[in-house]
Amino acid sequence: MKQSEQVIEWTVLEHGQWELYVAKTNKGLCYIGSPASSFEEFKAYFAKRYPAFALIENPETLAPYVQELTDYFSGAKQTFSLPIDVKGTPFQEEIWRALQAIPYGKTVSYSEIAERINRPSAARAVGSAIGANPLLILVPCHRVIGKNGAISGYRGGMELKRFLLDLELQKT
Repeated sequence: MKQSEQVIEWTVLEHGQWELYVAKTNKGLCYIGSPASSFEEFKAYFAKRYPAFALIENPETLAPYVQELTDYFSGAKQTFSLPIDVKGTPFQEEIWRALQAIPYGKTVSYSEIAERINRPSAARAVGSAIGANPLLILVPCHRVIGKNGAISGYRGGMELKRFLLDLELQKT
């Protein structure tokens, strides 16, 4: 490892039939993968964002994050307390903050998010920013649905999105 490399520690979270790559920087959790993503896709995500990085498998340092996610999946936890480290454009980061304000068990539409950030005509741009969210679940993009109430696209796949929405609706 070179001194200028960004160290990214990772592990695999297993839950039922799903395996999710989970990664953190020294500042906090930075990535939660999709159930169907490969290790090559996982590496490609970081290659696009860091000029130099080192992926180090380290289940021990990610254990607190894995535990919080496992507790969430089991319905025992509704909020997350560990630090996150998400990086995007200023617009993406604004959207991701708006997503974090959506209460557990509630849903909003893309246009509602656009209105919350005072850009009512930006629903499509909001959708693009949501699709680029690197922290599935912790930055709860699964809580965003179509204006007509339809469950629409999700980087984690529709099965995971339905699972997360059903889980939250059962607990509220």
